[in-house]
Amino acid sequence: MTTQWAISEGLVAYPEAVAAMESRAAAIAEGRAPELIWLLEHPPLYTRGASAQEGDLLDPARFPVFDTQRGGQFTYHGPGQRVAYVMLDLTARGRDVKQFVCSLEDWIIGTLAAFNVKGERRKGRVGVWVDRTRPSGQLREDKIAAIGVRLKRWVSYHGISLNVEPDLTHFGGITPCGVTDPGLGVTSMADLGYLVSMHDVDVALKAAFEETFGAVERGQSPLE
Repeated sequence: MTTQWAISEGLVAYPEAVAAMESRAAAIAEGRAPELIWLLEHPPLYTRGASAQEGDLLDPARFPVFDTQRGGQFTYHGPGQRVAYVMLDLTARGRDVKQFVCSLEDWIIGTLAAFNVKGERRKGRVGVWVDRTRPSGQLREDKIAAIGVRLKRWVSYHGISLNVEPDLTHFGGITPCGVTDPGLGVTSMADLGYLVSMHDVDVALKAAFEETFGAVERGQSPLE
């Protein structure tokens, strides 16, 4: 089984990315194309997942809002956030959706570990979190990476988003992933004090992906 790895430079418009991703996922399901991991950045935007509550869109005029077929609620995408669209054939990987999501979390946790950032999973909360408990003992956890996937004919699409150095104030236009607990927030590698380049993050993502899912080879963006 061949899995390709592609990176798009610059900001990729969301509608074009989704159309290209859906087309590639269909080709994978039909055996016409290999699996693909596609890394990119989007311009500032909000996406509305299948479980989104309208009250969680706090500032609808701030950025464009796109409906999406992935699971989850409202999310933000923008510059400084590495989005990885994951088009994998789960028929060849066991058809275990719960394990697949756990593997995506493992992938992110392994990537963060390369920079000595301790990412953790939390029961009942999809995604990857970091402990920000204050010296005073005040409990706080912040989300550093989100996961939202969809399956069609057992091929995954959509994927993960890792906050490297986005403008965290942009999350203020939504209730991210519907989380309202004041002890839970959003963070980034830069916010944690880890100033790393997107290139270095991509290198770590690739190494952690191969550790979790298997080897990849160089591919092209589906927009090329």
